Amino acid sequence: MLALALSALALAVPVPKPHVDWRPIPFPAARRAETAAYARRHYGLDTWRLTKPRVIVEHYTVSDTFGSAYATFARDAPDGELHELPGTCAHFVIDRDGTIYQLVPLSTICRHTVGLNWTAIGIEHVGRSAAQVLGDRRQIDASVRLTLWLADRYGIRLENVFGHAESLGSPYRRERYPAWRCQTHGDWRYAEMQVYRRRLAVLARAAGLALGPGPKNRRLHGC
Repeated sequence: MLALALSALALAVPVPKPHVDWRPIPFPAARRAETAAYARRHYGLDTWRLTKPRVIVEHYTVSDTFGSAYATFARDAPDGELHELPGTCAHFVIDRDGTIYQLVPLSTICRHTVGLNWTAIGIEHVGRSAAQVLGDRRQIDASVRLTLWLADRYGIRLENVFGHAESLGSPYRRERYPAWRCQTHGDWRYAEMQVYRRRLAVLARAAGLALGPGPKNRRLHGC
């Protein structure tokens, strides 16, 4: 009985937070107001706050340096694709050497995935393809450790750890603007994320954390 109690106690220990370098982008009152206005238009929510993250979305930057990604997210200019404010951003950027940078508090909405920003944490990886990130030991090790810590902290299941390209399959996706309802990106497709999620599941088992099964390869919302 004592052994079982000790085993249960061990499983209750939180996953350790990896080392994170705090590099905040400017997020003044004007940008928070833009974010709240965005949330009203697209989600029917009047807030810039991320109150309960339910989803983690993985991205890659299609660039070669942390500096270029930081500059893009710090600029707060209308994005070149959808031409809206606030500017795009992600909560974390993971560099090629495995350094994890946090740019935005986890209590703040970041604009990184259409339909999911209201409830999603965004993680960018410096690189030009998922294969490049998966093949970089330091970067992918840092990524799965960060994702596991976030999943444990917020109770996010493996089925809600998505690549950007899988965003249309999330049950949490909502989008009020009709032209955007099928909008997504090509980074981190299902097959690539299956490799990622397998690594994440192995790390979770080693930590005594049950994340459940991963998502099925599906598209919702008539897209």
